[in-house]
Amino acid sequence: MDKRFIRHMAFIAAILMASAAAWAIAAQTPASTLATPASPIKAPNADGFIQRWLLLEPIAADELTDDAVQALVKKEHFPNQFTVVPQDGEKVIVGGAELTWHAVDTTNYNVNLFHFARALGKKTSAVLFWAVTIINCARELRDVRLSIGSNAASVWWVNGKEVIGIYGDRQTVIDDGVSRRLTLNQGPNVVRAAIVNGGGATDFCARFLDAEDKPLKEITVSLGAVRAMPSKAKAPSQASQRAGAGGQILR
Repeated sequence: MDKRFIRHMAFIAAILMASAAAWAIAAQTPASTLATPASPIKAPNADGFIQRWLLLEPIAADELTDDAVQALVKKEHFPNQFTVVPQDGEKVIVGGAELTWHAVDTTNYNVNLFHFARALGKKTSAVLFWAVTIINCARELRDVRLSIGSNAASVWWVNGKEVIGIYGDRQTVIDDGVSRRLTLNQGPNVVRAAIVNGGGATDFCARFLDAEDKPLKEITVSLGAVRAMPSKAKAPSQASQRAGAGGQILR
């Protein structure tokens, strides 16, 4: 066999091994802006941004057009997708893969989904992320608006009602999308989001604006019970009472 050919193949093999090693190291890179919640409740930051979320490990996705994103998020990936409030560590099966929900606090105004997925060794491109949080109100709050930004497309629900969607390959911009005026109930309110990323960086931010379009701060955020140690398992998605087409819940 030609010696030059052997050297060439050895060189290619070395590159592939180095690439695999680099990916393995990258997959173990901690999500420096994300941490496990250390308290039962959390206030929004000084600018009203919600910094505590339950995130599901990514699901395969592709297009970012309005119709494609709507079809993707309306497809039942797992049971009770639009109603469940998952627990930290809860697992579901999506497309034959076991995914886990993770409770996180972000130190920034935004939630870095790229860091979240990479730290778990998951895909960061051509994926769908589900996010859920609970907003607690001491009194009924009328004429507030949900204000969001995302990289890339995203669709948002408040207490089960779709309130806003932004589409296409976009960067996260504060207040990029703002819902119509709505009412937050006294007590808990569930905010749910689906974020679709085509490739590269991916993140989102969200806050409520009051009746005067100022950041709403008289709320707290909670997620229920949180595991003592960060999970290394996969992230879960929401659940539905129908099995089969969507998936199953694992506890």
